[in-house]
Amino acid sequence: MEIEGMTVHLNNLRVYAYHGVMEQERRVGNAYHLNIALDLSDFTAAEADDLSATVNYAEVCSLVEREMAKPALLLETLAGRLARVLLDAFPLVARVTLTVCKDNPPMGADIDSAGVTIVVKR
Repeated sequence: MEIEGMTVHLNNLRVYAYHGVMEQERRVGNAYHLNIALDLSDFTAAEADDLSATVNYAEVCSLVEREMAKPALLLETLAGRLARVLLDAFPLVARVTLTVCKDNPPMGADIDSAGVTIVVKR
């Protein structure tokens, strides 16, 4: 068997944060949810059963929550910052695909969420 790739997924990570163009969004905050896919450059974990051979999911969540606490006006800026931080923090990650969505955004439409997806690679 030859492994062609491995991706770590964290789906629907929910965080309350204070981002947005409108002052009220930055003051009151909103619920956000994120989907994160981390493509690994090394597939040793598939056979080694060793946490050091992969990405620690709890550390990813902690890092994302810490970065989400830093306000941004745009979801695009936030997504770019999160993707870069993840690449910097986890050397085994070759590519990050990250979607960040704001629940019930204040835009005068009947919509569950609005968001952006970014793909960043080394």
